[in-house]
Amino acid sequence: MAGANLAQQHSSTGSDPSDNYTFALTSLTSLFFMWGFITCLNDILIPHLKGIFDLTYAQAMLVQFCFFGAYFIVSIPAGKVVKNFGFQRGIVIGLVIAAIGCLGFYPAASMHSYPVFLVSLFVLASGITLLQVSANPYVSSLGNPATASSRLTMTQAFNSLGTTVAPYLGALFILNEAVEGLSAQEKAASVQMPYVMLAAMLLVLAAIFAWMKLPHIAAEDETEEEKQQVDGSAWNYSHLVLGAVGIFVYVGAEVSIGSFLVNFFGDPDIAGLAESEAATYLTYYWGGAMVGRFIGAAVMQKIAAGKVLAFNAVAASILILVAIFGSGSVAMWSILLVGLANSIMFPTIFSLAVIGLGKHTSQGSGILCMAIVGGALVPVLQGFLADSMGVQASFFLPVICYVFIAYYGLVGSKPKN
Repeated sequence: MAGANLAQQHSSTGSDPSDNYTFALTSLTSLFFMWGFITCLNDILIPHLKGIFDLTYAQAMLVQFCFFGAYFIVSIPAGKVVKNFGFQRGIVIGLVIAAIGCLGFYPAASMHSYPVFLVSLFVLASGITLLQVSANPYVSSLGNPATASSRLTMTQAFNSLGTTVAPYLGALFILNEAVEGLSAQEKAASVQMPYVMLAAMLLVLAAIFAWMKLPHIAAEDETEEEKQQVDGSAWNYSHLVLGAVGIFVYVGAEVSIGSFLVNFFGDPDIAGLAESEAATYLTYYWGGAMVGRFIGAAVMQKIAAGKVLAFNAVAASILILVAIFGSGSVAMWSILLVGLANSIMFPTIFSLAVIGLGKHTSQGSGILCMAIVGGALVPVLQGFLADSMGVQASFFLPVICYVFIAYYGLVGSKPKN
């Protein structure tokens, strides 16, 4: 393999393999950026499609249901693809599938069909799922296991850079194009060119990663005791199972909050903003996550990851309660600051959950990526709550999610022999 040859070249020339790891990590940041950007555009699509197709909140949340539902359905097959073809080829295949999903937005808008939009989102998310299953464990393996949380948090910071940029560009190229006076079909057409451009970028990345020579990561030799421990299944590890629940509720809470922000800011008691203006404030929510991940990567070099996770979860719960019971700018900025608290949660839960899995690490990664289905179910549930009791009161649901995450950080993340 090209990766193995490259590793041999390093050993024969006496150069430091960590240099090659640095190159690989730098290259992978582009992937984290792209899937963050694409995922965050859903927060723009939801109010946009809700207006075009005259949907309830629960119906509009089918955008997230189809997108994140793909993680549940595709994660196990994606794990098998990575096992059979390797990390690098898995990345290339994922990029191509995601590009096909983006191209599906063109006929969806032309046909003015909400179901076709949902199918395209599912295909797009299937490609993103394959990228996640390939890239997350690969990043964790590129270096010292003791700093895996810090390393994955750093690369996730570039994911947050994508989510920070997406709301502004989405408001500019999608919501601003859907001006008053246009027909519903004309408004739907505003998504066509942005997603065609995304498809082109994904295909370019696929070509680049097909050409690159990334290092091959082989499993470490295990002791007899370790071999006995990994007999069976990843499901036998309680910290992995609880970590999957943690990923479920975290992604569900983060996605659900982002999905409702535009409508929340449009409430006269909060800010009374127009959709195009409210969308730009999502940049602060996702930007907080980006800043927090850079800070968290440094903090977790000194403080145990579980304690940092619990602290952030408690902070998120308090901020949401302020947003629920407050009004005006206090409620608005409190909910935006939840993004800062979210910053280190996904990579920290992920890396804590796969500690000590040995040969079951790939299976564990697949299970954790399946748990991202929380992003499909929690927003729909909050949508029903918003339809029945209002958007502001419906934020009680994410509070419950963060309480579990605090428990996981302090107790549930500790491996049991």
